[in-house]
Amino acid sequence: MPKNIRLLVTRQFPADVLARCERDYTCTFNPEDTNWIGDELIGRAADHDAIFFSSGNKFTADVIAALPKSIKALSTFSVGHEHIDLTAATERGLMVMNTPGVLNEATADIAFMLLLSASRRASEANRMVRNGDWVGWTPTQMLGVGMQGKRLAILGMGGIGREVAKRGRAFGMTIHYHNRSALPDNDAKGAIYHKSADELMKVADFLSINCPMTPEMMKFLNEDRIALLPPNAIIVNTARGGLIDDEALIAALKSGRVFAAGLDVFDGEPNLHPEYCDLNNVVLLPHVGSATVETRNAMGFTALDNLDAFFDGKIPINRIS
Repeated sequence: MPKNIRLLVTRQFPADVLARCERDYTCTFNPEDTNWIGDELIGRAADHDAIFFSSGNKFTADVIAALPKSIKALSTFSVGHEHIDLTAATERGLMVMNTPGVLNEATADIAFMLLLSASRRASEANRMVRNGDWVGWTPTQMLGVGMQGKRLAILGMGGIGREVAKRGRAFGMTIHYHNRSALPDNDAKGAIYHKSADELMKVADFLSINCPMTPEMMKFLNEDRIALLPPNAIIVNTARGGLIDDEALIAALKSGRVFAAGLDVFDGEPNLHPEYCDLNNVVLLPHVGSATVETRNAMGFTALDNLDAFFDGKIPINRIS
């Protein structure tokens, strides 16, 4: 592949990924790692053939319409693609590609860490020790909720969801799930399928949210669905923050209707609802689901594989538009 293909690289991706960019393409980098959006993103794209970007770079219909005619492909460093108007990209004739699969295990690890941390009150316990409030062991101190024998409900049984299920089975949990359709038996591995998401809520002793963010799923977990949950439910979200109605979840955490929650993603992040920070029964992480060296490298290499295939005249396997 000729190195004269001009690639706009919008973020400071891992060093090995940037080295491959520089080796194979003529690149414009972003050494300050600022988040280019709107007119700045459009202006930076001038005289380039493709853009390698992250979910913080918003490709709205207006941005796509204003991109230079030289831009032929967009490769996102993410699985989710709600930051891209795919309809506009298709109408413009742009190839759009993402990075599915390579972050399944890392994100499932974080989901399960949050399930454990929330159910065993890890954030509250850590704060107690650090603040010097721990006065010694007592028989009823910091009692949490055990996982063994409980029902793990997975909303979205894609690659990440199936990895969460695998971890749940190792902890002796019964797996329930909702998907657009039931999985083949070989993939379900005994997990119980629920045709409706509301029916899944009724068995969710532990709820792991792993579904894509779509307009229809905005604020899916609202007051009405929280009311369907069993008592002392544990809720974890490693998908997208907009899937949860923050006001409803905060009210349920305050009242005890929900025992605890673990959140790695937030609506409007990095700005999150300030009341989460005042609650002892919620574990908060800064969107680190895929944050291992191995996974972030794999994401970058997959994004570049997509571009390589496109400029070699092939159809990338991760094409989404």
